[in-house]
Amino acid sequence: MAMFETAKKRAELTNSGVIDARTLENSHKRLREIIKPGTTILDVGCGTGAMTYGIAKVVGTEGMVVGIDNNPVLIDKAREKYKDIPGLSFKEGDVYNLPFSNKFDVVTSARLLQWLAQPKEALINMVRATKVGGKVIVLDYNHEKIKWDPEVPESMKSFYGAFLRWRLESGMDNTIADKLSGMFNEIGLEEVTISSQHEKTNREDKDFQTHMSIWSGVALTRGKQMVDEGFIKEEQRKMAEHDYRAWIEAEAKSQFMYLLAVEGIKI
Repeated sequence: MAMFETAKKRAELTNSGVIDARTLENSHKRLREIIKPGTTILDVGCGTGAMTYGIAKVVGTEGMVVGIDNNPVLIDKAREKYKDIPGLSFKEGDVYNLPFSNKFDVVTSARLLQWLAQPKEALINMVRATKVGGKVIVLDYNHEKIKWDPEVPESMKSFYGAFLRWRLESGMDNTIADKLSGMFNEIGLEEVTISSQHEKTNREDKDFQTHMSIWSGVALTRGKQMVDEGFIKEEQRKMAEHDYRAWIEAEAKSQFMYLLAVEGIKI
């Protein structure tokens, strides 16, 4: 239980800028491929609803979309911003205690299970909310397979290693993407398939700065949590953030983040 609570605390989002910038088309491409007008969908860990809104636009008034998140501040933002969208609603709730059973054609989560100490339990609850014959689709990372060209500064390498240890100590799985298909099979989902959704960015891309700056943002936000909990010192955090920002401006060519979408059918 202590590990469960630690993971929950560390997963709390203090700045929603990254998730606000995500869209269905650029951040959950496999889901976009499989949904259609009239589909009923539960988006677990919806945050401020940016992707959930995109889902609602696709399924239209014939469908239904519910976004659920355990952060009341994010849910309030989602409700206010998308209050006039037909068929779209938002609910405060926890993935470990979803208030639905056999209700949705598709149940999805994106970049959520990486923050949980008990991802398999969460996945079981997602399956419970899915109709028989419906689909569960999960999108997540293997953080150990990130690649930068050229290598990031030593200060950021050290910070990133500490970040992975900070996550691991609370029970989070840094390699969750490569564990998902096994979990899907273990809990009885059928026709399990894996789609590569790796996030690659190069200097010539128009959104290069946005993608590369993810880790300076992590150093700023999660880094302060790590300092408070004694994983690194503040001067180390500051140096990593500063050096990494300078590296982006002067040297960075590309970044590769290993991301998989795994889906299966409930029978």
